[in-house]
Amino acid sequence: MANQQSNTVNSRVDLEYRRKKNAEDMKHQVITFALMIVLTLIAFIAVIYGEFSGYFVVPFILLLAAVQVVFQLYYFMHMSHKGHEAVSLFMYSGVLVAFITVLAFVTIIWW
Repeated sequence: MANQQSNTVNSRVDLEYRRKKNAEDMKHQVITFALMIVLTLIAFIAVIYGEFSGYFVVPFILLLAAVQVVFQLYYFMHMSHKGHEAVSLFMYSGVLVAFITVLAFVTIIWW
């Protein structure tokens, strides 16, 4: 009987911990979603404003897009949680190879 009570207490603690953790994760997702909406509005305003040159707007929008990709990966795809280290390694390796490939082709074409 003592084991059953301790298991019940542990499962209750586990349930409370998971509820707290889920509420915290949901809060982070809502905040991140709001930030992504704000970044999208900033990108639209930068294009609509018209006073900025294309040499500023294009890199600025690409920077905002990169920030949104990071938000997507870490908060909506749960890459910040434990157990995703191998997936992160492969993904970042692919990004590195793609960056080196694009850099090589740009270098060959422009120089």
